[in-house]
Amino acid sequence: MGAVSELTAVTAAILAGGMGSRLRSVVADRPKVLADIHGKPFLTYLFDQLVAAGIKEIVLCTGYLGEQINRLFGESYGAVRLTYSREPRPLGTAGALRLALPLLKSDSVLVMNGDSYCEANFQAFCVWHNRRRANATLLLTEVSETRRFGRVQVNDDGAVTDFEEKGDGREPGWINAGIYLLTRRMLTEVPVGRPVSLEREIFPSWIGRGLYGFRNTERFVDIGTPESYASAQFFFGTGVPE
Repeated sequence: MGAVSELTAVTAAILAGGMGSRLRSVVADRPKVLADIHGKPFLTYLFDQLVAAGIKEIVLCTGYLGEQINRLFGESYGAVRLTYSREPRPLGTAGALRLALPLLKSDSVLVMNGDSYCEANFQAFCVWHNRRRANATLLLTEVSETRRFGRVQVNDDGAVTDFEEKGDGREPGWINAGIYLLTRRMLTEVPVGRPVSLEREIFPSWIGRGLYGFRNTERFVDIGTPESYASAQFFFGTGVPE
């Protein structure tokens, strides 16, 4: 793979096209990534994290109400350049990245879900990814109950061995935190023009092909449900997770 030596040379992509159906009761008039957290759109917390890591270019993969994102932020966020890839129809997480591929200039792309936040040392993440010559690395986080997320199994070297579906898992475990380093070469394998899911279709098919999971022990929050959205207010407001 193309080793990530400097994050300033890496293009970041944020998956910001979700409809947020489960969140509609509390965030009805805007895309999920613009949900208000202490007077700021949730997306700005992701932007700030990427700026702090040295990222200079961000591609926003938009969909539902995507024009609101473009109108609010325009072509830059501070010194960071923003570009937009708008889905003509829902294409799923992998389909959205495949559509945006011409805009993803670096050999390895730092991808983030637009509806979750995980504290992490991105430089350490990249170094770990490089040392394994990985084709794709998922940042993992440990949660007290895995039932909402599904579980990721890795071996002693960090290679992903299995994905367990969402279910009744009430015990702690490692989950996909929605932050990835993916090579453009692997993304070219995603089918064009139809909905494709990273989580359900692409990642399972990459097991045994250089897919790794980096275990990160910092805090994590998502805004996928009204309950977790309420938790995010505490997460960013007081530093105390739910």
